[in-house]
Amino acid sequence: GREGGAAMVARALWALLAALRAGWCLLPQSGYLHPDEFFQAPEVMAGDILNLQVYYPWEFLSNSPCRTVVFPLMTSGVTYWVIKSLQQLDICSSCINSYTLLVSPRLLFTIFSFILDYSVYRLAPLWGADPWKALVLLAGSYVTLVFYTRTFTNTLEGLLFALLMVLVSSRKSSGRSAEPTSSSLLGVITTAGFFNRPTFLAFALMPLLYWASLIVDSQKNIKTLINDFLKFILCACFTAFVFITADTFYFTSVSLDNLYSTNKSSLIDVIVQLHDKMVVTPFNFLSYNLNPHNLALHGSHPRVTHFTVNGVMLFGILHILAIVAGFKMLKKYVHQLMLVRWCCRGLPGLLVHSEGSPILLLFYFVPLAFLSLFSHQEPRFLIPLILPLVLFSASPSRAERWKLLIVLFNLLGALLFGCLHQGGLIPCLFHLEQLIHSPASSSHPQHYTLLFAHTYMPPRSLLNIKKTDVHVEVIDMAGAGEETLCQTVEQRASNFTCSNCHIFIIIPGTVRATITKCGVSFKNETLIFPHLSMEDPPQIPVLSSGNWRSQLGLYILELNRDH
Repeated sequence: GREGGAAMVARALWALLAALRAGWCLLPQSGYLHPDEFFQAPEVMAGDILNLQVYYPWEFLSNSPCRTVVFPLMTSGVTYWVIKSLQQLDICSSCINSYTLLVSPRLLFTIFSFILDYSVYRLAPLWGADPWKALVLLAGSYVTLVFYTRTFTNTLEGLLFALLMVLVSSRKSSGRSAEPTSSSLLGVITTAGFFNRPTFLAFALMPLLYWASLIVDSQKNIKTLINDFLKFILCACFTAFVFITADTFYFTSVSLDNLYSTNKSSLIDVIVQLHDKMVVTPFNFLSYNLNPHNLALHGSHPRVTHFTVNGVMLFGILHILAIVAGFKMLKKYVHQLMLVRWCCRGLPGLLVHSEGSPILLLFYFVPLAFLSLFSHQEPRFLIPLILPLVLFSASPSRAERWKLLIVLFNLLGALLFGCLHQGGLIPCLFHLEQLIHSPASSSHPQHYTLLFAHTYMPPRSLLNIKKTDVHVEVIDMAGAGEETLCQTVEQRASNFTCSNCHIFIIIPGTVRATITKCGVSFKNETLIFPHLSMEDPPQIPVLSSGNWRSQLGLYILELNRDH
C-alpha cells in the first residue's frame, strides 16, 4: 500500500544522500568551516608522521597540553601512516600530495559518520519514530553532509554520543534481560568522550541518568546494582589510565631508555619520574577554559546564542519545532505535578513511564542548557544534538508539512558552508602545491614567499613541504590592517633581489583594493572562485554590478620584481 511505497522512496532517497556524502567528500568539498578542522588533528599528524612543515597550535605545544593525542593518532595519524607506507612500498610514487593529505582523514571520518545512520536505524523503533523518515532527515541535513565529513573533535563527540544512546536504549527494548556488557562499554565511551572534549559530560549526563533509572527500576537486587556501577567505574578508570599514559609519552617524550640508564634506577623511581611528568589533557583544557579571561580571547557570546542563533543556524525549523514542543510539554507537566503533588513516584518515575518524546526532548535540551553556561558559543558545539533531534522530528505527524522548507534550508546550508565559506583557500593551497612541486621549480631551486591576508589560517601541511626544505616561507597576516599589510609587502618587495624568488600574496577580492594602495605591481594574478569571507563580506550593490566574480573570489597575486 501507500506505506510501503513511501518507505521505498525514503530508502532510495537515503541511499542517494549517502552516496552524495561519500562522493562530495572525494570531490573534495572546498568550504573551510573553522581552523580547528585542520589544526586539532591532520596538521599535527602531518608534522609528526609525514615530517611535513606544519603549524603546531598552542594546545599541542605548551607545557600544559590541552588536547589528547589519542584520537588524532587513531584517525588522521592512521590514514597518514597508510599513505606513507604505500609510498615507501612503491605502490604509488606520489601517494602524498595535497589531495590525499586533505581527503584521506576526511574519508575516514565520512565512513565513521555512518555510525550515526546505524544509530538512528537502531533507535527509531525504540523511541516511536519512523526509521526511514528519520534516516532521510539525518542524511539530508547539511550538518551531516558538511560537519560530519570533517575532522572536528565535535564530530567524534557526536559519534560517541550516538553510541551512548544506542547502548542505554538497548536496555529499554529488552526489558529485564539487559545485556550485562553495556555498563563496562558505557564507562569506556564516557571517558573516551571526556578526553576527546570535556564538554562530552554535558551530552553524557542524560543518557547515563536514563541508564541508571532503568537499572534501579528493573532490578530490585542491590548486589547486581552495585555490580553494574562498579563495572562502569572500573572501565572508566582503565580508559583514563590508557589516555593519560599515551598523552604522557607523547607530550613529554619520556623515553624508557633514559629512565633506566640513570644508574639502574628501580621501577619505583621510573614510576615516580613518570608521575611527575604526568599529562592529563582534559584538566588542562578545563583549567584554561574555565578562566573567563581566556575564553574571551576566543570570542564571547551572549548566553542565549545557542538557543536563539546556533540551533536555528544548524537545524532550522526542527530546532524551532523542538522548542515549541518543549514549552507545550512543560506546561503539561506543571499541570500534572500540581494535580499529583508528587504522590506517585516522583520525577524519575514520571520520566521512565512517560512515552518517548519528553525524554528525547531532554536528550536535546539538557546538553544545550549546559553548553549555554559557557560564554564561548560556536555552532559546531551543537552538532552532536542532531541525533535526538531527528528522532524527535521523525515521530508521526511532526515536521511533515515543513518538507519544502527543510529541503531549501539544507540546500542553502550545504551551499554556504560546503562550497562558499572560505571556499577559495583549499583550492588555492592545491594550486600553490602544484606550482612549488612543478618540474620547472625542481630543476632550478626556487624560493617562494606566500603571504596570506584576511583568510582563515592556511593549513601548511597541504603544501606538502618537508621539514628539511627551506625554500618556502609562509606568512599568515590574518586580519592585519592596511598599514601593517602594506608595510610587510613593501618590506618584502624591497628585499626582492634574487632572480629565482617568487612572492605571492593571497587575499580575498573584497579586500584586494587595500593591496593596490601599497604601491606595488603584480606580474600575474589567479582568481579562485568561489570564496566567501564572512569577516570581509561583499557589499550587496557591488555584487549586483558586473564585478561580482572578483567580490566572491580569492586572489593569488604574484609580485613584480622590477617595482
